[in-house]
Amino acid sequence: MTAMTKKARVDAAVRGGAVDRPPVSLWRHFYESEETAEGLADSMLGWQRTYDWDWLKINPRASYHVEGWGVRLRFSGQPLVKPVVLDYPVKTVRDWARLKPLPLDSGPLAEQIEAVGRIREGLGDEVYALETVFTPLSIAGDLIEGEDAALLAHMREDPQAVHAALEMITETFCDFSQRILAAGGDGLFYATTSWASYNTMTDDQYAEYGRPYDLRVLEAVQDAPFNVLHVCNTNNMLKALGDYPAHAVNWAVGGSGNPTLADALNMTSMALVGGLDNATLQRGDVSAIEREAAHAARATGGRRWMLGPACSVPVDAPDGAVRAAREAVA
Repeated sequence: MTAMTKKARVDAAVRGGAVDRPPVSLWRHFYESEETAEGLADSMLGWQRTYDWDWLKINPRASYHVEGWGVRLRFSGQPLVKPVVLDYPVKTVRDWARLKPLPLDSGPLAEQIEAVGRIREGLGDEVYALETVFTPLSIAGDLIEGEDAALLAHMREDPQAVHAALEMITETFCDFSQRILAAGGDGLFYATTSWASYNTMTDDQYAEYGRPYDLRVLEAVQDAPFNVLHVCNTNNMLKALGDYPAHAVNWAVGGSGNPTLADALNMTSMALVGGLDNATLQRGDVSAIEREAAHAARATGGRRWMLGPACSVPVDAPDGAVRAAREAVA
């Protein structure tokens, strides 16, 4: 079969058409450089140049979406040490009402828009580049001291206050996501973090606090050529979210209670991204990486599938493991 361009290969996989080889992409953090637009762009472009991925998941620092609302962190500046959260703006249910929409022309969101523009300039037009955006419920969860349990308690105590905050967050990130496309992004890598999981919520809870807001952000980028839904955690809700209007879905295929690749083919019309276990990548077990990739290819028949990791690849995964993943589809 004639060699395909990267975009044509991804587009064909999304359609379930024939590909010259399965697309592949991995992604990771660069803690030492992701504090600035320039540093993030340089790291992402270096990652792409080194491994020649079929599409690029822009992997910003995991707090950019909440810093403008007052989440404070200490950054290590070291490649293997993640930032530490020092303070949260929401400590009581009354604090939700104090949050206001974030500006897009200054602050962390403006920085991300700049980074996307830099990445597009460096990439040219041959590779899809997706900005990581978290769902409104995930963003709300990152604003509150006390993690998931605290936000669930606020839902019980004052559901209207939580819904008002989710509305404001959704409006901000609909606008932000459209600005990402205008800056040169090709879509979103749209992540649920811990929330679309039966470890955290029931179907009814997610239908009330998650789904309506998720869909509004996805609708804001419905004309983007490539959007990927990332359903995090074990015991995930992939089946319930299988009708979301995205082109592909990524999850921890081997995670406890999660669908297999073969299961997911019947749960959604989205293309499937996955097959590699992050622990295998972190160990640098090249033979196991090759086996996992081959198993994923058999499970899907090599159609409507792209090789990818369970989540962001551990920063200490050795170069040989990353190269083995890239070469597994060659």
